[in-house]
Amino acid sequence: MGKSILITGGVRSGKSRLAEDMTLGLGRRAIYIATAQAHDAEMADRIARHQARRGPEWRTVAEPLQLARTLRDTDGDAPRLVDCLTLWLSNLMLSGADWDGACAELCALIPRQSAPVVFVTNEVGAGIVPENALARAFRDAAGLVNQSISRSCDELWLCVAGHPIKVK
Repeated sequence: MGKSILITGGVRSGKSRLAEDMTLGLGRRAIYIATAQAHDAEMADRIARHQARRGPEWRTVAEPLQLARTLRDTDGDAPRLVDCLTLWLSNLMLSGADWDGACAELCALIPRQSAPVVFVTNEVGAGIVPENALARAFRDAAGLVNQSISRSCDELWLCVAGHPIKVK
């Protein structure tokens, strides 16, 4: 069984860089599974900055929805980095997909992976209660997804202001 790690934290907490370092520490070459979609110029710029930071040791697979299938398809020798689960959840919710079923499928798959996998997610429930129903539904779903994935992973890390703290 491959090692599984979940890294959470707030926006710009350093979690993606930590995840990249951890993933490359598990193998010389790695697969970056990107869930982001460039729906506007600002998001396209964010994606470009992430890509520019990575070197030639990374192979990128863009997959906004079918995360479990992509993990099955990429399982092998190279460690994988999934960045990020909250964008994946957002994509699922906005497309009307069964996010709860997709999360259950992912949780069942994690322990069966032969290659390591590192997941990045955002810790979204520490702020104020959102004023609209969709934002509240997303916040609640993100908390449930994070809890489920963390139970399925071997390790859980919290990144705060660029400093990682091992939780599990």
